[in-house]
Amino acid sequence: MKILETDRLRLRRLSPDDAEFIFELVNDPAWLRYIGDKNVRTLDDARGYILKGPVEMYHRLGFGLYLTELKDNAVPVGICGLIKRDTLEDVDIGFAFLPEFRAKGYAHESAAATMAYGRDVLGLKRIVAITTPDNDASIRLLEKLGFRFEKPIRLCGDAAELSLYATMYGVPDT
Repeated sequence: MKILETDRLRLRRLSPDDAEFIFELVNDPAWLRYIGDKNVRTLDDARGYILKGPVEMYHRLGFGLYLTELKDNAVPVGICGLIKRDTLEDVDIGFAFLPEFRAKGYAHESAAATMAYGRDVLGLKRIVAITTPDNDASIRLLEKLGFRFEKPIRLCGDAAELSLYATMYGVPDT
């Protein structure tokens, strides 16, 4: 199910059919370093990750992480979407792309469209983002999207410290 379309990208709901792509993405060294190990070791694990994460969130809230693919040929390049975590008051934006599709503007293009969707369709007044303090590429992208550092946080008591960013003056237009 297509959710968003930009000049170059289409964002659609993830399904178990996307297991091979998700397996590759969540085992990418950058994902493991900056997002964390989701214990996805097999294609069955990847299907479970999709069903218990994004698909469950679609059913519960009507939004979640979306597969981001090239519009011209439907090649999956990453994920981008909105997440509602129990440990955060606000909805946060998340994104991750395979190495060969980084530094091409896809993350900015998909994140800007996702933020506009959150504002215009979902009626969100505030969107936040979390990242590790050393994830310079994500921090640069968040700042380009209009996010500003708000405070250090921990998602649970013994978790690593993260940086919370928030949109300060509304959600930027795409």
